[in-house]
Amino acid sequence: MRQAEIYRKDILAGVLAEDGGEYRFRYEEEYLARKDAHPVSLTLPLQTEAFVSPVLFPFFDGLIPEGWLLDVAIRNTDISILDRMSLLLLCCKECIGAISVVPLPQKREEA
Repeated sequence: MRQAEIYRKDILAGVLAEDGGEYRFRYEEEYLARKDAHPVSLTLPLQTEAFVSPVLFPFFDGLIPEGWLLDVAIRNTDISILDRMSLLLLCCKECIGAISVVPLPQKREEA
């Protein structure tokens, strides 16, 4: 399972996870309790239930760079252009705008 903390203006808003080809985004309870809480996207309104999708949510996919910057990222790694979660984790820690994506270490699977 790959996971990333999603920050909005340097405040932890939620966690995005990819596991077995399914994507989940859930807001943190502490974030939802804030009076100044705003959704990370209009397509991901504030709610306690997790959002679930078979593809990376379009909002997060839209954070991945395009053009020459994407070419540089792909050329310098062994990541496929089709592996959108890996590209998001690699390229989006310091995005332009209010959202940051901070990868969480992968947990080792127990034998």
